Formats: sequence, structure tokens, C-alpha cells
Amino acid sequence: MTPAHLPLLQQVLLVLAAMTLLTSFVLLQQARLVAAIHAFAWQGVLVAAMTLIVAVSENHPHLYFSAVLTFSMKALLIPWMLHRLVRRLELDRHIEQLARPSLVIMAAVALVIFSYWLVLPIVQHGLEFTRNIVAVSLAVVLIGLLMMVVRRQAVAQVLGFMSMENGLFLAAVSATSGMPLIVELGIAFDVLVAMVLFGVFFFQIRESIDSLDVDNLNRLTESREDT
Repeated sequence: MTPAHLPLLQQVLLVLAAMTLLTSFVLLQQARLVAAIHAFAWQGVLVAAMTLIVAVSENHPHLYFSAVLTFSMKALLIPWMLHRLVRRLELDRHIEQLARPSLVIMAAVALVIFSYWLVLPIVQHGLEFTRNIVAVSLAVVLIGLLMMVVRRQAVAQVLGFMSMENGLFLAAVSATSGMPLIVELGIAFDVLVAMVLFGVFFFQIRESIDSLDVDNLNRLTESREDT
């Protein structure tokens, strides 16, 4: 079955999933932290919109609350906290270029292809729509992990971690019609607590070595080991 033969809401979900994957690429290659935070906020908007569409199409009332919670947390609250954190750390003008941007983007494309290859067995069961959503979700998770590896700035790595959580949530909502509400509340609370702890941790590092560059932290560790 081609996408044109799918129901309208499923077609909209595929378009939103593609846009979510695009925001992962934007996050990966974005040099400015503030712009990367904006991209993460838009990714949160897209995930919330997909949750709302699944709630309408599958008639799952608890997903309406999940959509509101996702929009409030990932499109508003967490980006606002990150903006505040970046301003207080005086990183709002910070620019970090990727060392080898072409290779990094090629690696991200390879991860997308790998994600589709990994979920190929789903096609054998006639679930092509589910395959596309799960593949995109897995690709978002893997690109978020790649972002944590290639970025040197600790705040950018946190954005990669949060993007991974978006991918996992997208898979849970779109492919399985959502998790139990109590589980979603627990995850949302854990993410919020993690964001607060990250902020405290960053301030402590900044006061100690006046930098959030991971390479500087590695060099500091090596120098302590040598002594």
C-alpha cells in the first residue's frame, strides 16, 4: 500500500514524522545553541501534534492529556529552561561548528537507512504504516545519540539526549497508541528532574573550570591522572 492509499490522518502522521526527522538533522548541524533550542522546541510541537492526531484517530482520551503535557513540557517549559540556562551561562552567542560536517550528515543518513532496514520484518506482517513511524522514531533516537557523540558543548549534548527521549515517546505513541497515563506522567517528571539536575551540574562545572567544552573536561581528567 502506497502512502496515497492510506487514510488522511495516517498521511498527516507520516508528514509530521518526516518533519520531526528533519528537525533532528537541524539539531545535529546547528552551530548556535539558541537556534538549536528553537529546533528542539519545534520538534516538541511536532511530537505533540502527532500525539493529538493519534488521540483523534484511535479515540484514546488519555492521549489528549499526553498531547497537552508534551506540548507544555517539550515545546514550552524545557526550551524556556534551556534558554534561561544558556543566558545565565553566557552562551547565547556561542557558536560550535562540527569538525567534519559532511561526514556527520552522511553518518546521520546512514542511521536513517539502518533504521528502515532494521524494521523491515514489520512489512512482512502488512504493517507498512507502523514500519515508517517506528523507523523514523528509531532514526530520531540514533541521531540524538550521534549528536551526543559529535558535539563538544555539554548543553548541545543535553539537547541530543532530549531528542532521543522524543524519539522513544514518538514510537510509543504512534506505534502502540500510547503508554499508560501514569507511566507518561512518571517519564515527564523524570525528564523535568533531569533538566534541573543538568542545570545545577552545568553551573558547578562553569564555576570550577569556566568552560562547558567536553574536550576541556577530558584534558582536565588526563592532567589529573598524570599528576
